[in-house]
Amino acid sequence: MIVRALEDILDTERDVRGPVWASRRFLLADDGCGFSMTETTTQAGSDQILWYKNHIEANYVIEGVGEVENMATGEKYKLRPGTMYTLDGHEQHRLRAFTKMRFVCVFTPALSGQETHDEDGSYNAPGS
Repeated sequence: MIVRALEDILDTERDVRGPVWASRRFLLADDGCGFSMTETTTQAGSDQILWYKNHIEANYVIEGVGEVENMATGEKYKLRPGTMYTLDGHEQHRLRAFTKMRFVCVFTPALSGQETHDEDGSYNAPGS
């Protein structure tokens, strides 16, 4: 059984930050579950283009308001607490946070823990 509290993760190697986001990584590849789970926050006013070419990501909004846009189709979806979206087709997308937002995110394959977004908003393939 794995039990972790947010306070156990803060300011450790599992607390990874970017220019407008923070990712608290509760489960990682080395935990052996086959997926990873994070709590991710984004700053109010942030506008990110992301493209998880090597992972499937599911996101559940627990705080804040924003929108996600499918870059291929132009479709936009409102995000608010209680909304889930999954990038099951590796969609390139734009995430706009109108307020500070907080998500629970699940990735498969599992993250190793130190991933950050590359120039096209993607994470490297596992093992690379």
